[in-house]
Parts: sequence; C-alpha cells; structure tokens
Amino acid sequence: MTNQTNLEQDQPRQQPQFDSNEETTHFGFKTVAKSEKQKMVANVFHSVAGKYDLMNDLLSFGIHRVWKRFTIDCSGVRKGHKVLDLAGGTGDFTAKFSRIVGDTGEVILADINDSMLRVGREKLRNLGVVGNVNYVQANAEALPFPDNTFDCVIISFGLRNVTDKDKALRSMFRVLKPGGRLLVLEFSKPILDPLSKIYNFYSFNILPKIGEVVVNDGESYRYLAESIRMHPEQDILKQMMTEAGFEQVNYYNLSAGIVALHRGYKF
Repeated sequence: MTNQTNLEQDQPRQQPQFDSNEETTHFGFKTVAKSEKQKMVANVFHSVAGKYDLMNDLLSFGIHRVWKRFTIDCSGVRKGHKVLDLAGGTGDFTAKFSRIVGDTGEVILADINDSMLRVGREKLRNLGVVGNVNYVQANAEALPFPDNTFDCVIISFGLRNVTDKDKALRSMFRVLKPGGRLLVLEFSKPILDPLSKIYNFYSFNILPKIGEVVVNDGESYRYLAESIRMHPEQDILKQMMTEAGFEQVNYYNLSAGIVALHRGYKF
C-alpha cells in the first residue's frame, strides 16, 4: 500500500512561488500564500459545480445522504428557527431545513463560490423551495450578519477549504444566538487502520480518475482528497471549537470516522 508521503513523491507538481515574507497555508499538499488560497479553492468549485451532486453520489456510493439525515436529526432545528447553511453549495441542507422551519422561519444558503450558489439556487427553485430561503455570497471568516442572528449554523464539507479555520469558527460563534448550536459535518480520520489504508488508496487512485471521466477534471478531485488529509482530525477540531467559545462540544464518528459530525453550543 502506498503511503501518503510516497503519493506526494509519485505525483510531483510545481510549487507556487510567493514572497518569503508572506504568510502561507496549505492547498492540499501544496504550500501557498494565504492570499492565494481562496482564489485557488474557488477555481476548484467553479470547475465541479455543475456536476457536484452527481459526484457526491458516485464518490460516496450515496452514503452522504445517510450522513446528512443524521446531521439534521442532531440539529435541534424546529418551526420558526433561523438557520445558516454555510458553504451550503447545492443546497441539500437548505431544502430540508426550509421544510422544518416553515413559513415563520428562515434559511440562508451562503457560499463563497458564486458558481456553487447559482447551481444551488436553480436546484432549489426547481424543487419549489421558495419563500423562506435567501441566498448570500459570504466568506466564513467574516460573516456579513449581525451578532446573535441564527438558531443553528451548519457547515457541511466546507470547513476544510477555509483558509483561517479559527477565524471562521469565531465568526460562526458570533452570529449564533445564545442557546444556538454549530454543526460541522466533515471528512475526518478513519478510526480503523485497515479501513484507513483502503480509504487512502481509493482517495488518491480512484477518486481523481472518476473526476477525470465525469467532469474532465482529475486535479480538482486530487485536491479534495489532499484537503481531507490536511484537515484537523476529530479531537483537534473539537479543541478548536472549544477555543472559539463553543461549549459542550462533542463529535460522532460516521462510517468509522471517514466522516465526523461535530456539535457545539453557544451559551
């Protein structure tokens, strides 16, 4: 089995150039200037937006729907609530929460990427999801909402793409009402070693090939695999949420830790 280090060596790619005095971060396995990451992530999602839902079904074998149902069950959202679906992409959670909150509630579908937001808006309108849904292009690190606005903030498979995760978590905490909760659904670290090895092989050998065939873009799906490996594992993200101000933070390992749902409260 090829390990992560060898995978990086087997797939040599030119490192971007940046000023040595500029702050850096990671873009997958690459080191990039912080100022460039947002644009690079945007290019990935501009490329995949049109077939994002199809690829979710193909790459997860449809299991992402089970993960999302569990997340909704843990949300505590009810009639009249105001929900922020952050990095909400094509709007799967927005559609579900729109029905739950009803006419007296509101769901805001927010995404930094205008291509994803356009696809999400078109999809939801075609489904008849109107009236209590609004759309906002927003950066998770600086949310354009007043303090204490939302009963629930959810970010699904989006936090790993954020440049400054600590800043984003603080921003989410700020816009939550006292008593509100944050839900972070994200790929994480498998808790079973044999599964981890199979998952690594699938992520770096199969996933980019499917991306190449279906959307003619294997590199974007290679980035997505790399971004998962660079994302903080379960206990580290739990600590980050606690440091951002959240209380009673816990997490649930789904599919043996391939995905984890973190939940924290603002009191």
